[in-house]
Amino acid sequence: MGDGSGTPFEKGSASPPPAPPRTGEGVGSAAPTDDGDLAAALARLTSHALGHAARGPDAPAFSRAETLDLGPALPDRGRPLGEALDALLAGALPYGMDTGHRRFFAFIPAPASPVSWLGELAAQIHNPHLGSALQSEGATAIERGLIRLLCDAAGFPDASGGLFVSGGSMANLTALVAARDSRLTDEERGRAVAYVTSETHSSVAKSLRIAGFLSRQIRVVPTDAGRRLDVAALAGAVADDRAAGQKPFAVVASAGTTNTGAIDPLAEIAALCAREALWMHVDGAFGASALLSPAHRGLLAGIERADSIAWDAHKWLFQTYGCGMTLVRDAAVLAPSFALASDYLRDGAAEGAEPNYWDLGPELTRPARAVRLWLTFQAMGREGLGAAIAHGFALAETAERLVRAMDGWRLVSPAQMAITAFRYAPEGLAPEAADAVNASAARRLMDEGFAVVGTTRLDGRLTIRMCTINPATSEDDLKATLERLDGVAQEIAASG
Repeated sequence: MGDGSGTPFEKGSASPPPAPPRTGEGVGSAAPTDDGDLAAALARLTSHALGHAARGPDAPAFSRAETLDLGPALPDRGRPLGEALDALLAGALPYGMDTGHRRFFAFIPAPASPVSWLGELAAQIHNPHLGSALQSEGATAIERGLIRLLCDAAGFPDASGGLFVSGGSMANLTALVAARDSRLTDEERGRAVAYVTSETHSSVAKSLRIAGFLSRQIRVVPTDAGRRLDVAALAGAVADDRAAGQKPFAVVASAGTTNTGAIDPLAEIAALCAREALWMHVDGAFGASALLSPAHRGLLAGIERADSIAWDAHKWLFQTYGCGMTLVRDAAVLAPSFALASDYLRDGAAEGAEPNYWDLGPELTRPARAVRLWLTFQAMGREGLGAAIAHGFALAETAERLVRAMDGWRLVSPAQMAITAFRYAPEGLAPEAADAVNASAARRLMDEGFAVVGTTRLDGRLTIRMCTINPATSEDDLKATLERLDGVAQEIAASG
C-alpha cells in the first residue's frame, strides 16, 4: 500500500509477500534453515558458552552499550541464521549487569552453573509440556523426585509436596493462594489479615494483593534489634485484630531477608501459629538453600513446622532464571485452589498418570524447569553442593572481618546468611553527606564495570550491602572490591 495506511507488516516491505502454499503443501520447519546452518550455529553457541563460563577477573561486572541497534524485530526477508545469532550474542546479551560475575554482590546474585545451562538446553530441545504427567512422563518424574528431596530437606512429612514455578514471587503467590483457600471462607475474606514485617520481601505484599487482599489487610509487625519478626508484637497484633472482629489467617516469616540475611524466629512463630490456627508461610527464596549445607541447616530450625515454603533455585542453588519451587506440608491443599477441568484437556489428564502439575499451580503451560536442577545435582553431588553453599557463608564472614579493619567504615549488619552490610561514615562527615558518598561510590564501581555492590537503607541511612553466594568468588575478589570501594569513597568525600 502506497498511501501509508498498510499494516505494520506491509509498511516498508521491499517486495510483495510470498504466495500462500497450495492446498496439501507445507512450508517447511519453523526455522527455515538447513542442517549445516544449524550445526554451525550450535558450534558458534558452544564456543560462546565456553568463553562465557571461562571469563576471568578482567571481565566487566557491568557493561553498557553505546547503542543497541538490532535491526527490525521482524525483517521482511529472513537473514542468515549465523548472522542473526552473532547479533544476539555480541550485540544484545552481554550488556547490563552480569549477575553471575565473581564480583557481583548486589541484590541476590545468580551464579548459574554451566551445567544448569546444559540442562535447560536439553529440556528445551525436547520442549516437553509439563502440565500433565502423560504429556511429559520423564520430566515429570524428575520434578516429582526433586520436590520429594526438597520436602525431605525441609523436614516435611510424607504427605507434603509442591511444584516448580518461575521464581520466588510466583512461589509466594502459589502458597498464599493455597493459604487463603485453606483457611478462609468466601465470607471471611473481607475481614482477613496476614502478617509481615518491614523486612519481608516486597513480592509477599504483591502476592497478597493479587490474591484479592487490600493494603489494610496486610499488617506490618515490628522487628527486634536483629531485624527479625518480634513474636510478642505478633501475638499482640493477632489478639487486637481478633478483638476488632478481624480474621487473622497467615503469618509470613523470612528465612534470610534480602536486606541483611536475618532469619525470623521460626520455631517461636510456628508455636504461635499452631496456637492461633494460622497458616505459617516461610519465604526462603534464597535462604532455604542453607538446608542443603550440613553445617548451616540448623539455622533454620522450626522451618519443618511451616505450612509452606518459597524457595528459589536460581539463587543459591546456582540455576539459570527462572527456577523456583513452592513446597507445602500437605500436598492436598493445592488442587482445591488450582485444579481445572476442560474437555480439551481430557486427553492430557489420563487416569493413572499423576501428578498433573497444571492442577497444582497457576500455570497451565509449564516448561520443564526441574531438569536443569536435576542435572546440576547429579554433577555436583550432595558434598559438592553443600560445600558451595557453605562457601557463601564463609565469604560474608571474611567481608565482615575486612570491613572492621578499614578506617572510616562502620559495620551496620554482621554477616548472616551470606550477607553483610556496612557504610563509609568517618568522623566529621555528616550523616547526609555520608549517604551521598556511599551511593556515589557504589554507582562508580558499577559504572567502571569492576564490581557491583548493592545499597539499601538500614536504620534510616544509606548502606552498602554485599551478598556473597557465588562459589567462584575468592577472598582476593573481596579484598580487591573493598579496596576499590574504599579508595573511591575517600576520593568522593574529599572532593565534596
